[in-house]
Amino acid sequence: MGKAQQQKTLDVICIGRIALDLYGQQIGARLEDMTTFAKYLGGSSGNVAYGTAVQGLRSGMLARVGDEHMGRFLREELQRAGVDTRYLITDKERLTALVILGVKDQETFPLIFYRENCADMALSPEDINEDYIASSRAVAITGTHLSHPNTRAAVLKALELAHRHGLRRALDIDYRPVLWGLTALGDGETRFVSSERVTRELQEVLHHFDLIVGTEEEFHIAGGSTDTLTALRNVRQASQATLVCKRGAQGCSVFEGNIPASWDDVRLYSGVRVDVLNVLGAGDAFMSGLLRGYLNDEGWDKACRYANACGALVVSRHGCAPAMPTKVELDDYLRREKSVLQPDKDVRLNHLHRVTTRKQQWPELCVFAFDHRKQLVDIAHAAGKDESDIPRLKLLLLQGAREAAAAAGLKNNAGILADTTFGQAALNDITGDGWWIGRPIELPGSRPLRLEHGDIGSQLVGWPLEHVVKCLVFYHPQDEEALRQEQEALISEVYHACSLSGHDLLVEVILPESNPDRDERYYSQILQRFYALGVQPDWWKLPPLSPQAWKDVGQVIERNDAYCRGVVILGLDAPEESLKAGFAAAADAPFVKGFAVGRTIFGEPSTKWFRGELDDGQLIEEVKQNFLKLIGYWRIYRPVRP
Repeated sequence: MGKAQQQKTLDVICIGRIALDLYGQQIGARLEDMTTFAKYLGGSSGNVAYGTAVQGLRSGMLARVGDEHMGRFLREELQRAGVDTRYLITDKERLTALVILGVKDQETFPLIFYRENCADMALSPEDINEDYIASSRAVAITGTHLSHPNTRAAVLKALELAHRHGLRRALDIDYRPVLWGLTALGDGETRFVSSERVTRELQEVLHHFDLIVGTEEEFHIAGGSTDTLTALRNVRQASQATLVCKRGAQGCSVFEGNIPASWDDVRLYSGVRVDVLNVLGAGDAFMSGLLRGYLNDEGWDKACRYANACGALVVSRHGCAPAMPTKVELDDYLRREKSVLQPDKDVRLNHLHRVTTRKQQWPELCVFAFDHRKQLVDIAHAAGKDESDIPRLKLLLLQGAREAAAAAGLKNNAGILADTTFGQAALNDITGDGWWIGRPIELPGSRPLRLEHGDIGSQLVGWPLEHVVKCLVFYHPQDEEALRQEQEALISEVYHACSLSGHDLLVEVILPESNPDRDERYYSQILQRFYALGVQPDWWKLPPLSPQAWKDVGQVIERNDAYCRGVVILGLDAPEESLKAGFAAAADAPFVKGFAVGRTIFGEPSTKWFRGELDDGQLIEEVKQNFLKLIGYWRIYRPVRP
């Protein structure tokens, strides 16, 4: 490997459209009648940057976004996927591009592009940095940026620099007639309008590329003919690039030399057949998979296999970028391809998509739990006060948590559990600060399990996505069958609702006091039972156990869901020394990620505060010190790694 190759820090730099996608959530409705929308990263180049990153490539995004909330959202989404955003330029004068889309049926996908003077179409030659281009092995261009003089000049400069530094140059034709001014502004759905001007402007630049990718219709516009093979021959006259023609559900074909006279002489790399929900974004997923194989020199068999599978998985899902399969997910599917007849309905595949697209990792968690409702009401009443002061108390508890986390240097490993009944103000205050935030949904003390605010699906619509659903169930393997089945059914319903909404789920399990047989060995049995039901929560919350019981629990988790985020230890108002002993017993259990303790921290200070024995500042200080003490105990057995 030469010196220049060794200095490459990126595999591909994506240049082109990046936008905010607002997807209508009412499948089957007209766009006029849709009432709610899901917000996603979008734009063809933005999607490819994301898609290649989650496929394991080191990708970069060279474009512009606005200096506002949506521009920051796009930047953060790319960064979470591992995309280099050093040259995702913040445009101080223009807003981020916007697309509104809907899914009417398998043939109708209305969309409107809002691109009048938008940020990504302001990309200029001055934005193209030679050192940045030289740091990559390839550039991937989308054709929309060839439609405007300014962006066209920027693309041409990037291509010239890429050629100078030996980069591979790929083009996704990405033909949208509306973006070339060929249809009414509201007609973003039309995929083909013939235009001699567009054909001419495309053919003027095709010689710059080593790889050109498009649908048959996109090659029609690039080649100036509605006969695909004729169009491909015309493209071949303008470029010696490898041509990859996407042929819908059939798959794709690769042309490296002369174009045959008949389709009989063209190899078809077969696609994957799935039930189509949404074709939007499928081409970007195809390009992402293709680039993985192409840039890793795995040959066209594998590259096309990756590409076809990526495209098929995306058409079965809502959205573009968030529907893109990860490398783990795609590889798992391809290993089982013959047995997975409907990948969009495959439980394992959908679980892998959920767990390998998580936005934040939590290697450690120190959680202050003050989601208590009944206990704090009892403390207030015992002091002769009513519950009207509890919301203010919870804001003070949050402040104590913040100060303790700062003093302990927890960075992004701190969390709270808080309720909506009394803690909504605290939840609002901490949301967006990078904390782990859990919210209880169970009716306190209920057995059989009941949800405090009714149907889980209707609740989650209004929850921030970063909030973790916490559900406590008092469960015993020896419960009467009717009780056991009732609780299992509700836990399953909660899990499936979280899988659909994208919220993490924490299941807290406590053996009920009503059954005197409370052997800790039951906990591994309970987890196995829930896994057998198809419930795979992101987190478990369990009481302190012995080293052997933790080993048993760990084996159950490893056997059933290696992607489980882990276990946090609950407190149950235990004395500090008991908690310390519990932390010690879990010292060698790697899946135990921390603790979620409440009354041990806030119980006594809150009682004194209600009695008037502590003012607000003193309460905060006592809570801070109690939380710090538990963090210190945890650190004894789990020291911070350098």
